[in-house]
Amino acid sequence: MNDVVLALDIGTSSSRAIVFDTRGRAVDGLRSQVHYEPRTDDDGASEFDADVLVDHVAECIGKVLSLVDARKLQIRAVGICTFWHSMLGIDASGQAVTPLYTWADTRGKSAVTDLRRKLDPDAYHARTGCALHPSYFPARLAWLHDSDALRFNTVKRWMSPGEFLFLRLFGDAQCSVSMASATGLFDQNQCGWDAETLDALPISTDNLPVLVDIDAPSRGLKEPWASRWPPLADVPWVPAIGDGASSNLGSGCDTDRQIAINLGTSGAIRVLWPADRVDIPPELWCYRLDRRRFVMGGAFSDGGSVYAWMRDTLKLPKNDEEIERMLAKREPFQHGLTFLPFLSGERSIGWRPDARATLQGLRISTEPLDIVQAGMEGVALRFALVAEALHKAFPDANEIRVSGGALGESEVWAQMLCDALGRSITVTAESEASSRGAALTALAAAGCPTDERHVPLEAGRAFEPDSARHARYDKALREQQDLYGRLMKNGNERKEHAA
Repeated sequence: MNDVVLALDIGTSSSRAIVFDTRGRAVDGLRSQVHYEPRTDDDGASEFDADVLVDHVAECIGKVLSLVDARKLQIRAVGICTFWHSMLGIDASGQAVTPLYTWADTRGKSAVTDLRRKLDPDAYHARTGCALHPSYFPARLAWLHDSDALRFNTVKRWMSPGEFLFLRLFGDAQCSVSMASATGLFDQNQCGWDAETLDALPISTDNLPVLVDIDAPSRGLKEPWASRWPPLADVPWVPAIGDGASSNLGSGCDTDRQIAINLGTSGAIRVLWPADRVDIPPELWCYRLDRRRFVMGGAFSDGGSVYAWMRDTLKLPKNDEEIERMLAKREPFQHGLTFLPFLSGERSIGWRPDARATLQGLRISTEPLDIVQAGMEGVALRFALVAEALHKAFPDANEIRVSGGALGESEVWAQMLCDALGRSITVTAESEASSRGAALTALAAAGCPTDERHVPLEAGRAFEPDSARHARYDKALREQQDLYGRLMKNGNERKEHAA
């Protein structure tokens, strides 16, 4: 009755430490959170000081341990999830010599053109499940080698934030299959580092961590951590997994009949399923949870951030409930505007880092609320576009579970998404899906039953699509894609002319 596990969720805006019981349920009152922001600039930087990030995680752990001790609970294992695609370099002494570059850092876009000459983009995607895009390691490594060779050459090993945390805590930096699978350096079907990609880069496997799976936890914290956290000193710590895969696992979407959607500041739509190998459609990315399970889908740099930007820029009422009431009275696409929600550039499905947010159809009569509605609908339409590709790959995936703060706070937006998809959705009541996924891996390491299908999730609110609204959104999606195609074509022609 006193056995629990600790889940760490290390994100780009905060870190959380949450205690779960042996049935995968969060224990009331046993959680802590530390907020922070990456350093950004107009050149596309998005980075952290890696040591400071570890300090934030340690602060979370310390706060939770004091609460656990007061209740006389026994932590049996620690599970971790963190943000994919992010990278730092350490020197021979194990010190970080670069910042931790996040997935949102776009400075590597300058290296993509050269990489496309060295690597066949289609073959590369078919092997790695990744696009040649600045979100991934290859472009970032090539950019850093060209822009700061002195720093680049001091790096002994490149790694993700999960490995750096373990390096600090245990003195070793083994990398999970899950974290490796989203670097762009990994062959999904061979389940190992991709030799052809490494040949095109100024690194080798000697500069990458040893690969392990989630069934190979670490034990034995080094000092000063062992003395600082005695309850965690000798328990198994599961290697960090990617937050997207962890979110699917935690929300109970772990078969090819289920689709998980997350809409927070950014957004993602994913299927997680067991398979021996995978054929990767060109429109979708593909990574792994572990050696048994793949995760496939699409991701968007801008989700809830679009609404926040519009509310602040257009000087709308700070009362979101008032905006919600006004939006609820409006018909789909009644404003006649087409919005491409690429404030931070595009990831899925076109992977164009040079794409920019675009609003077409402004008239003298256009009002701020028209633009807000167009922006929210524009985000919903990007989800619908990726959902079309997912349904081709997974025709039996008819259950859609949705999570994330943006939809949890807006029933209007949830209904927009439902109507844009043309399918029933359930907005889950599980507010910490990624943390719960990490907890489930910890329960497995502790030898506890962890089949989340045996642990009923709290039911959320169901939404049903309206056929007439879906038809209007389907037309709006075609108009959005037409605008996208024309803008990208014009951009390509300008680049060719300049060359």
